[in-house]
Amino acid sequence: EAVRIGFPVMLKASAGGGGRGMRIVRDPERFLEEAAIASDEALKGFGDGAMMVEKLIEQPRHIEAQILADTHGNVAILFERECSLQRRHQKLVEEAPSPAFRGRDDLWEKMRTSVESLVRLAGYTGAGTAEFMFDEKSGNFYFLEVNARLQVEHPVTELITGVDLVKQQLRIASGLAIVMPSAARDSIRGHAIEVRIVAEDPAKGFLPSIGKITAWAEPKAPGVRVDTGFGPGGEITRYYDSLIAKVIAHAPTRDEAIDKLKNALRDFHILGVKTNIAYLIDILSH
Repeated sequence: EAVRIGFPVMLKASAGGGGRGMRIVRDPERFLEEAAIASDEALKGFGDGAMMVEKLIEQPRHIEAQILADTHGNVAILFERECSLQRRHQKLVEEAPSPAFRGRDDLWEKMRTSVESLVRLAGYTGAGTAEFMFDEKSGNFYFLEVNARLQVEHPVTELITGVDLVKQQLRIASGLAIVMPSAARDSIRGHAIEVRIVAEDPAKGFLPSIGKITAWAEPKAPGVRVDTGFGPGGEITRYYDSLIAKVIAHAPTRDEAIDKLKNALRDFHILGVKTNIAYLIDILSH
């Protein structure tokens, strides 16, 4: 199958995620060796050594579409998000809409139609996200997976559409129909960008940072949203994910959203543990 679709290919753990059980194979002669290594890693990480193979897209962009589908036959595909800026296959910066789709309504319409067909054929209900690898050179996109839940980056879609996705998910789960402004399906309101603040020290190779949060001051500004479960006195332990907060900025344009987000990060003060705040400001300034 790898020979048929053409090398290079990506091997992935069927039961996996987050980059574990993933191997790039460029040489057909190394295929079986790399598959064995990846399968062993998948077995240890997920209890399942089954693998899948897909075409490797060089310099891909990660594009995803937000889904809402109820039990009454209503399906809403609420535009795309871009999550290409990642570290170790973990998203760091997420924005909506995608800069890669700017001025290319034909691309969005093709993706929207594909996602709606997928949802209807699968009989899917609830909130969810269809994820794709996008090859900017060819203009082709390739299906990755459907995340059958709300994702960490769902606030950027909420801000550009004005739709409360959590509320809609609860309505669907209660057997009710989706209710949203018709304009939300047809038009985008400005640009939104989210960054993930994690308890890591970028200056020391992203070494995890644990301990008690001794001080915590969130940014407060129009168009800035902070989602977190932490605060002063909270403790970052070694047993859980390093994500401690999300900061989201919404503005009429992408440039304004970037500036607003950088200013918000400069006003976010966390003491007691190391964070990647300065690193995120560097990314947003690039």
